Amino acid sequence: MKKEDIELYFYRSRGPGGQRKNKKETAVKAIHLPTGIVSRATEYRSQAKNRELALQRLAEKVEASRKPRKKRIPTKKPFYAREKELKEKKIRSERKNLRKKVDQE
Repeated sequence: MKKEDIELYFYRSRGPGGQRKNKKETAVKAIHLPTGIVSRATEYRSQAKNRELALQRLAEKVEASRKPRKKRIPTKKPFYAREKELKEKKIRSERKNLRKKVDQE
C-alpha cells in the first residue's frame, strides 16, 4: 500500500475525554483511494496513536479485500426441515381460516 493512495482526515472525536479531546482534532479517518475502503480511529486522545490505529485497520481491510472469497456450495434443505415447514404452514393456514366471516343463510 503506497502513501500516495491513502488520504487522512483529522476531526474532533465525540464522547468523553475532557477538554483536550473536545478542543483538538484527534480522530482520524483513513481512506484508500483506489478501493474506497475507509477506516476510522477515535479511541485514543492522541492523534498519533489514532493515526497508527486507523492505518493498521486500513491495511487489514485492504488485505482482506484482496483475498479471494470462498465459493459457496449450494445445499438442499433436509427432508425433516421441509416437512416441519409444511406442517407449520398448514397450522397457520387453518388458524387464518378461522378468522373468516361465516356465511349465515
